Amino acid sequence: MTSPEMTVADLIDLLSACDPSTPVRQAMNPLFPMAHRLERVLQSVDETGRTVVYLAEGRDKDAQLGYLPPEVAIELTWQGPVQAPPRRSRRRAGGN
Repeated sequence: MTSPEMTVADLIDLLSACDPSTPVRQAMNPLFPMAHRLERVLQSVDETGRTVVYLAEGRDKDAQLGYLPPEVAIELTWQGPVQAPPRRSRRRAGGN
């Protein structure tokens, strides 16, 4: 990708490495990562007059699938890996 925005050619190139029968989902909102089903692809014109393609979420109540799997949010660098805090030895009755 040479521009800051992904192009249709970039998307096709990335998708060409995937199994064509695999469902496509959209990851949204880095601060509250959620997964959504895609329903439509729309072409329009933005405020500068440039043609733009939109990937649209479905309108039904099941279009938002829930939380994004943690490994996906980590891979997108939307969140860091979470590790359990180190274990401390337990205190015993009597202050030891």
